[in-house]
Amino acid sequence: MNTAAIETQTLTELLDRISRRENLAEAEWLQVISEASTEDLRRLADALRAEFHPDNVVTYVVDRNINYSNVCFSVCNFCAFYRKPGDPEGYVLSYEEIYEKVEEMIEIGGSGILMQGGLHPDLPLDWYTGLLSELKNRYGIHLHCFSPTEIFGMAKTFGMSYEQVLRELKDAGLDSIPGGGGEILVDEIRRKRRTECNSQEWLDAMEAAHQLGIKTTGTMMIGYGEKVEHRIQHLEKLRQLQARTLASGNPGFVSFIPWTFQPDNTPIGRIIPDRMPAEEYLRWLALSRLYLSNIPNVQVSWLTVGLSDGRRGLHFGANDIGSTMIEENVISKAGANHKATELMLVDVIREEGFTPVKRKADYTRIYSITNPN
Repeated sequence: MNTAAIETQTLTELLDRISRRENLAEAEWLQVISEASTEDLRRLADALRAEFHPDNVVTYVVDRNINYSNVCFSVCNFCAFYRKPGDPEGYVLSYEEIYEKVEEMIEIGGSGILMQGGLHPDLPLDWYTGLLSELKNRYGIHLHCFSPTEIFGMAKTFGMSYEQVLRELKDAGLDSIPGGGGEILVDEIRRKRRTECNSQEWLDAMEAAHQLGIKTTGTMMIGYGEKVEHRIQHLEKLRQLQARTLASGNPGFVSFIPWTFQPDNTPIGRIIPDRMPAEEYLRWLALSRLYLSNIPNVQVSWLTVGLSDGRRGLHFGANDIGSTMIEENVISKAGANHKATELMLVDVIREEGFTPVKRKADYTRIYSITNPN
């Protein structure tokens, strides 16, 4: 048997093991992503999506991304949003400004808010808890707020543990936590990108949330100079954390969202000026679906790859197309300027052969859209 035949047989065995939901070693996953055809990855990921969601539903959310402040004591060199403390372009929204944004969101059928900001060194804890309490009491909406990096920042600023911070926020009305700040959970690359929160600190904040029964979303940002091995290591850390969480009886990560680095207006954009090709993104979307077989939902990032490739992702393992993004101020500043309405997302889902269902940020379904007009 020649070498090519041996390699093909080995790959075939690996793909068969993936189809049986077996865990592969890092080297085996690296072989799969380097050797498997895009169609093989797509086919296997689509099959797992159908296994998780046999009702053929693709979900979406109408919410608003409210960035309450851009002041941040971290200086990540892939970020175009933050401003250092004292910068004249730094801001903190008032409660009234946030209420106005929420009311605008509710008027067009939104079900909740995604609220994130920088690592502000001066805002007191009761600013955050007071805001959550007011939002919950006034509007009764789902509050999907504060990434693990922000939880890390609060714990550091207030001299509290992650659990103490999260209990205060949960008691004030926090419903779930987004996965911002994950990027790549390997310190070799995080140090190069000057990320304040290291990989274990991010994971520890997430684990503390999971142990309190707070649902979260996992993320991965790819294409900002990391190695392929780093991506695999990132997925493995999420898989292991989810396994521990499920074993403890908590839901943990309800979804995983991979997206692509947007280089415009960022310090490292001069070094990495090009966006990731759609084919590479879709291959990693499919591999992520297969790797994270203990996380029930996968979202395609149409916001960074566009709707034309976003709809393709629905056949590469994704069962969610994300948000209409009524407002977005972080990656849009880095050049992600794709826009969509609720009807556009619904039409895309239908055109790809699925049933659209509106959801909340924790993936609780609200209702199915039946009127195409």
